[in-house]
Amino acid sequence: MRDHVYYVYILASQRNGTLYVGVTNDLIRRVQEHREGLVPGFTKRYRVKVLVYFEVHQEISEAIAREKGSNAGGAIGSFSLSKQKIRNGLTCGPS
Repeated sequence: MRDHVYYVYILASQRNGTLYVGVTNDLIRRVQEHREGLVPGFTKRYRVKVLVYFEVHQEISEAIAREKGSNAGGAIGSFSLSKQKIRNGLTCGPS
């Protein structure tokens, strides 16, 4: 049986810039797609390309819940401390 790994990640456009939260099962591929502008939509439009944070989850439902919780109503949600550190120029790794 294959172990599944899912990532919740935060990309930034620049310091104090636009942030994007996403979920993927292949972090390296997905970040490369964002950097090369291969992903149409928000990240391409606002040039959100720099990986500043990620978390690892074993269950897709947990990863999606974490992503959705951080985006609820446009609020920063449970990523607030991490996002504040990112906006202040302090990058975070997985906790």
